[in-house]
Amino acid sequence: MNACPVRPPRAGAAGRTAGSRAGWKGADCRALLPRTACDSIVALRNATAAGVVLFGKNSDRPACEAQPLCFLPRARHGPGERVRCQYIEIEQVPETAAVIASRPYWLWGFEHGVNEYGVAIGNHTVFAKDPLEGKGLIGMDLVRLGLERSRSARQAADVISALVQAYGQGGSGFADKEWPYHNSFLIADGSEAYLLETSDRWWAWRRVRDVASASNHIAIGTDWDALAPGAVEHAVERGWWPRGGAGRFDFAGAFRDHAVVPAILSSGRHQRAWARLQERKGSLTEADFRALLRDHYESGALYCPRYSADDERYYTICMHAEPVGTTTASAVVRIAPEREVPLGYWACLGSPCASAFLPLYFEAGVPQVLLRGGENADLDSPWWKFREIAARVERSPDRYARCVRAFWDEFEAEIVVGAERAEQEAATRKRRGDSEGAAGVLRAFSFDAVRRALEKADELLAALRA
Repeated sequence: MNACPVRPPRAGAAGRTAGSRAGWKGADCRALLPRTACDSIVALRNATAAGVVLFGKNSDRPACEAQPLCFLPRARHGPGERVRCQYIEIEQVPETAAVIASRPYWLWGFEHGVNEYGVAIGNHTVFAKDPLEGKGLIGMDLVRLGLERSRSARQAADVISALVQAYGQGGSGFADKEWPYHNSFLIADGSEAYLLETSDRWWAWRRVRDVASASNHIAIGTDWDALAPGAVEHAVERGWWPRGGAGRFDFAGAFRDHAVVPAILSSGRHQRAWARLQERKGSLTEADFRALLRDHYESGALYCPRYSADDERYYTICMHAEPVGTTTASAVVRIAPEREVPLGYWACLGSPCASAFLPLYFEAGVPQVLLRGGENADLDSPWWKFREIAARVERSPDRYARCVRAFWDEFEAEIVVGAERAEQEAATRKRRGDSEGAAGVLRAFSFDAVRRALEKADELLAALRA
């Protein structure tokens, strides 16, 4: 297989920003828009049924940009060492944590991931008024650096905000065009979470109280808990905030840029995620998070396009809106307060509505096959297998969406039951001091689940092709 089953159209105005448009005309203007999607969700212990922290992320990227998994072991680094990020080199730290993450094949950094200490981070494009000029750190660099350098969510927020201040943001986040962008980050650990939003070197963060969602616009207004030093003065100097303005400083009011993209690209997704989290607050489960990452409004986990591009419901949490963006990888992370309970990272390759979440654990490692995936379509890569399944569903949703979802629902239900048993056994062994035995149980279960999922994918592809 040498070409993508569904190659997305390339924007004719690759070097332009959408801010130059005279107005929004729905589908006619989609090719002029920067790729703008991504959604993250979090529920703290007081909002979940099991008293754990749940974190979820959909990475929305070009439909045929492979996003395999990446596993980094813990590493030590010598004095004076430096690390090359996507576009710039910075000082290295003495030790970096082990990380499981999702990485667009050509990037140094990550879209989302979790480290061995239970810190989970996801990033999102946001539109802010500060110009981005020259090279700096990009959002995916900052996710990776935050995961490698932190042992708590608060520390990760401090690491990312300090790096943003020191180096700024800059450099394209896309392989096929030059388009830098600002970022926000949802950050969680086993006890707390933070929303961190930026405009180049300026930032604000807000602590999450129970549940939160993040999409593609600056959402922190006057409810910030911390601001970058000098942020208010900078906004006043630029004329974005009145000198001596009454009331508390409004970060979104000053820095959010409404000119680049219409609000409908993120408003509906953000409101939908927030409402669903609120409905289930206090009893949220991993199943709720998987369902929310698969959400297409009324049709739920079934991809069933029914709206035009000038309707906010066209841009669903599980995104199918090329060239604006397509969900190409997802994750649900469960972070328990007890150290004996395995840190569960459930990874999904491709569109979650046409795929299954696969269980991974630090103690077990990550099967090498999940690390495969490059520029060209290749069915030796699991990511490309799931991309072909999603592409066939997208071409004929009425024919395939329901049966493909039912196929994976049956498989995923079996895997979830198996995960509960394996995790209970591993926790029991850990309490007895048998860490090696616990790791063996998790490895045997996880690797077998991945093997079975890939066999199922081959079986499903054969049926779809027939």
